[in-house]
Amino acid sequence: MHRRDTTVDAQPAVPVVGPVEPPALHVMTFNIRRRISGHSWRRADRWRHRAPAVRALLESEQPTILGMQEVMPDQAAAVLGALGTRYRFVGRGHGPRGAGEGCPVFFDADRLELLDWEQSALSDHPRAAGSRSWGNLIPRIVVTARFLDRRTGVALTALNTHLDPFSPRSRVRAVDVLRAMAGRGPSILTGDLNAGETSRTLRALLDDGGLQDAWTAAARRVTASVGTFAHYRPPRPARPRIDWIVVTPDVRVERAAINTFRHRGVWPSDHLPVQAVVSVPARQDAA
Repeated sequence: MHRRDTTVDAQPAVPVVGPVEPPALHVMTFNIRRRISGHSWRRADRWRHRAPAVRALLESEQPTILGMQEVMPDQAAAVLGALGTRYRFVGRGHGPRGAGEGCPVFFDADRLELLDWEQSALSDHPRAAGSRSWGNLIPRIVVTARFLDRRTGVALTALNTHLDPFSPRSRVRAVDVLRAMAGRGPSILTGDLNAGETSRTLRALLDDGGLQDAWTAAARRVTASVGTFAHYRPPRPARPRIDWIVVTPDVRVERAAINTFRHRGVWPSDHLPVQAVVSVPARQDAA
């Protein structure tokens, strides 16, 4: 099987997955790294330095559904500019008034009709924006979007989140909420879960079989498995995947990839995007 070395800049960029034809859906999760500026931060972290690489990545890949994390408002506008005019997004910042970084869900509106969406706090008070519980110091949220596939007539749900990096208790409590939300028909969960394959968080998420790791379930993996928090360095196979695409069993996973793309030697983020090509059988929408 031929594999492209995505660490080498190409002009134009050659996608790892790229646009797909129905009934397939191209799903990506990507922690964009919130906007960093100022001379106290190293150049690799600064948004102005990374923005062209993010644009090149998204122009090339064109995912149907894109769950992003750590997105500031100006970064959301840049992402829309890279994806093109047929894309929309839902989600706002995690603060009490919708300020701060968010976990928006971007989608191809020509392909997917948005039926409804909501943003909930991952806390004991899910309707209270900016609320915190379970030991997390920063508000944690989940954005849920329900779609109708215009090409297949199938309904599906996309959930996107960013779990707490410091509190294992917060991550496990959040997983209980996510499992319940994803148990309502064909669902795709994207997110930076800040937890690896053998962690308590992932065991709580996957062990009962109601959800499955898209990477493991894929009929074909088109890249090597590497740690997804690369921190602007060449990724290492021994490091854990902490960025995840998780699906209900009624979602078929055809391909999966971890994208190590650089643009002119610049990493788009300190995280690597994870991608999957999935499909939902039409019979699931019969109800």
